[in-house]
Amino acid sequence: MRGLLAATALTLALPAQAQYEPGFRFSEAARADYPGEIVLGTGPGQPQEEWFRQDGALQVRNTRQATLTPFLPNPKSATGAAVIVAPGGGFLGLAIEDEGFRVARWLADHGIAAFVLKYRVLPTPADPATFRRELVAVRTGQGPASFRPPADTPPEALADGQAALRHVLMHASEYRVDPKRTGMMGFSAGAFLTLSVMSADAPDARPAFVAPIYGRQAAVPMPAKAPPMFALIAADDPLFARDGFALIEGWRKAGAPVEFHFLQTGGHGFGLGRAGTSSSDWIYGFHRWLDVNGMLRGGS
Repeated sequence: MRGLLAATALTLALPAQAQYEPGFRFSEAARADYPGEIVLGTGPGQPQEEWFRQDGALQVRNTRQATLTPFLPNPKSATGAAVIVAPGGGFLGLAIEDEGFRVARWLADHGIAAFVLKYRVLPTPADPATFRRELVAVRTGQGPASFRPPADTPPEALADGQAALRHVLMHASEYRVDPKRTGMMGFSAGAFLTLSVMSADAPDARPAFVAPIYGRQAAVPMPAKAPPMFALIAADDPLFARDGFALIEGWRKAGAPVEFHFLQTGGHGFGLGRAGTSSSDWIYGFHRWLDVNGMLRGGS
């Protein structure tokens, strides 16, 4: 399978097409402090976690320990559905605001319990200046760097994804969610992680549905009974749009429910949507898909 390294680096990668090209504006930032954060206890990460902003969006790298942050809906509008949200970042960091907290807030506002997963990533230089210089080198392809994205989901990230799902399933009654309507959504590298959790098919960590958003389109190992899948990517995604559609064909051949959106525009890393492109408001399609598949039986 074509890996992250072959495709460069997801959101911490070579720039997208000019109209979507990310900048290199860095600034310091405080750690996000949302109530109820849960330490998953999967093992140590890096000794010095750093929170920062890139182009105004909150990021985190060198994850010290995996955590799960719940965003719960108003009980009056709760549907009983739940989603674990895995941000992307090439397994070198996490776009935890645009592909984590904002997504979770939207889901909670629409009656769906959401849990943002801060999973362990590969180490990058502790010194912020060194990291930023090398990140620019990785993304532009110019200059040396001591890190590169991995070929696939690292084992530490997979363990964190499984632990997150186990936690929500084990505490379903406390969160007022239905284990049979608890799934996983991942963006970019988070899409890799989501599909890796599904493919591992651990008896106590099986997602009821999966939603890989602008991830790799290559085939993945299928469990005996594949869950419903909602997949989405833009035609002008510079990393994965030319991979073909083996991922989707795998679901079709298995006779598993699948919905696939091949957006005309949006590039890569658009989170909840990029203004002026057809990626705007895609999340409403995901909400409708959940409803069609009986995941929102409690209302909306």
